[in-house]
Amino acid sequence: MANVLPFFMGHQAGSLGQQGMSQMGLGMAIAASMVVLTMFQQFLLTHFRGYVEQLLRKLFKSLDPNVQIRFTEDSTGGPKNHEAYTAVETYLSSRCSAQAPRLKANSVRDITTPVLCVDVGEGVDDEFNGVVVRWQLVEEENNGDVFRGGSRKNRYYTLSFRKMNRKIVVEEYLRHVMEEGKAVKARNRQLKLYSNSSSGSECYWNYIMDFDHPAKFETLALEKEKKEDIIDDLIRFSTGREYYRRIGKPWKRGYLLYGPPGTGKSTMIAAMANLLSYDVYDLELTAVLSNATLKRLLNRIPCNSILVIEDIDCSSKITNQRETNSQGGEKTEKIFERVTLSGLLNCIDGLFSANDGGRLMVFTTNHVEAIDSALLRRGRMDKHVEMPFCGFEAFRILAENYLGIEDHELFAKIKALLEEIDVTPADVAENLIARRGKGEEDSGEECLNKLIEALEKKVEENRVKSAEQPLL
Repeated sequence: MANVLPFFMGHQAGSLGQQGMSQMGLGMAIAASMVVLTMFQQFLLTHFRGYVEQLLRKLFKSLDPNVQIRFTEDSTGGPKNHEAYTAVETYLSSRCSAQAPRLKANSVRDITTPVLCVDVGEGVDDEFNGVVVRWQLVEEENNGDVFRGGSRKNRYYTLSFRKMNRKIVVEEYLRHVMEEGKAVKARNRQLKLYSNSSSGSECYWNYIMDFDHPAKFETLALEKEKKEDIIDDLIRFSTGREYYRRIGKPWKRGYLLYGPPGTGKSTMIAAMANLLSYDVYDLELTAVLSNATLKRLLNRIPCNSILVIEDIDCSSKITNQRETNSQGGEKTEKIFERVTLSGLLNCIDGLFSANDGGRLMVFTTNHVEAIDSALLRRGRMDKHVEMPFCGFEAFRILAENYLGIEDHELFAKIKALLEEIDVTPADVAENLIARRGKGEEDSGEECLNKLIEALEKKVEENRVKSAEQPLL
């Protein structure tokens, strides 16, 4: 027993020492684990925080029932971005601005009157096929433009709508907004007149002036049925972009206006431009030096414009451009290229003509019989419109325009005279203009009598000419 007890006591003490060492190792392991865990947490926060936040944002967005689309004003993202912003602004000015308590007046390029639109921070609702959307104008500081004198403000429209309506909003409503906005802008903008010039081998379009011609179809001296037919054709063309694409034809249309001088061909073109709100590009073929130059020139005409080529019977017979130099008593000639008939045809009806579309081409002539048959066919000059001498119906329109007279006892005599002779609407109009002087002006009846006198004189001249012609 004496030997066993010391052994047992020593063994117990050794066991307690081993247990203490085990507890110490466990503590160190736990401490090390805490250090590793802390480092791991820091690593996660440093390297995966962005991913976690992104996942959280996606989670919150998935729970949000609304969708938002932004239309920025800044044109640095490309001209199409700015066009979209302008179209939205113009659309809202015509449809939704009455809802907003605060409005602002913007001056938009080429539009004659200010555009009233919602002010910053204001929101308006719009409805399309039963779907309600909300527009809001937002303005925020952009501090990134420090090299241009500090911060500047960015403006953009936000469009908010329910997710369930995404398909109809994206595929139908936005197209409606863009088309309607551009149409409103086209109706309100100031039309312009351009003409071509050349410098060396280069041709370009020159802005001539604002196109402010007062001509309208309502005041055009032409039969009612013919005017209605032309108006219907022009409207169907201007709104037929998708139709032309569906049938596989370039979106363009050619008109030929023919008739004697003074029958109103230029006035008809002005009425077309005012009806469609199209700019006018007057092409002088004699100033174009080559077919290649003509192609470049026509390619610079924007969509929804009228290309005018007057007196095409003369222009289609362009002679060579010549330059004569005299040296040592001898003359030398240098013949340049010219615009050929085939080159002109390729521009108006070839592969080159399939551009952005929306182009109306109007040709005029006093002698339709002198035009090459290749130009006259459909696809080049699709619609032929005769501008005739003044008939009685055209006279009545002129009498109402100039004198404010819809009917008069002298009309019967004028009708009989117009059936005997050929007289242009310009000649009739000249005799209906009231003379003014010393605070007085001719009455309507005096103007009608003046016209009768001029018509009777012309009838008598025709009789004398007929009498002087020898019998065959």
